[in-house]
Amino acid sequence: MWILYAVGSSFFAGITAILAKCGIRKTDSNVATAIRTVIVLLFSWLMVLVTGTGEGIRQIDSRTFLFLVLSGLATGASWLCYFHALKKGDINKVVPIDKSSTVLTILLALIFLQEGISGVKILSVLLIGGGTLLMIDKMDKETNVQKQSGGWMIYAVLSAVFASLTAILGKIGIGGIDSNLGTAIRTTVVLVMAWLMVFLTGKQGEVRRIEKKELIFICLSGLATGASWLCYYRALQDGPASVVVPIDKLSMLVTIAFSWIVFHEKLTKKSTAGVILITVGTVLLAVV
Repeated sequence: MWILYAVGSSFFAGITAILAKCGIRKTDSNVATAIRTVIVLLFSWLMVLVTGTGEGIRQIDSRTFLFLVLSGLATGASWLCYFHALKKGDINKVVPIDKSSTVLTILLALIFLQEGISGVKILSVLLIGGGTLLMIDKMDKETNVQKQSGGWMIYAVLSAVFASLTAILGKIGIGGIDSNLGTAIRTTVVLVMAWLMVFLTGKQGEVRRIEKKELIFICLSGLATGASWLCYYRALQDGPASVVVPIDKLSMLVTIAFSWIVFHEKLTKKSTAGVILITVGTVLLAVV
């Protein structure tokens, strides 16, 4: 049964970007991020209840809390950039670049945490990095959307940078705290940050003007994220992490498949090769 939960985790994680893209065609990406974060927050605290780790909040010291907040701010920045990139660019290009945060995390850990780097990590970095470059490859020239592509690429790269910072900040200052509780606290910070961005940009009035159809998709994207978390946790309870984690990492393939079905986004031969390299590199990191 655990294998079904692992596949479910990958599936729900994969369709999150698809559902979000459907919900931000006309809706401001910051507003959409703020709304879906409400749902994700409910799921994150549900995970705390399911795992029974809520009492750990009393044991959080000031230093750990500071890094939780910083990590939450990095997560919020990553989400805001990610959904802004999704609004402007093709899913099958944005998602792989966002996934390259794995490479940045390894490099930052090497620099700031003096973590060792094995031959497998080097190979994975080369595979993911090379695959990302192939994905960026000049689909822009073929689609003649240079100006638009430049916009999405900046935000996609920033999304990856902030995602890697989230991991590093967590590694530096968040020790002895359950990951589910940490995620819930970080998501609370993200919620505050997301709505603050909405008010600072004067977009709060758009909340009432969101089309019902887009609002449904925005909420569904939040539910998909939550469902992915629950399935992932359930799969890890009964199944081996060495199998569950790689299956979950294959969510990018689900995203790309649905982007072709729903939005008719096609991959070039080079982009397809890039997807393969990124997938192999990611799974290699998860397995070894």
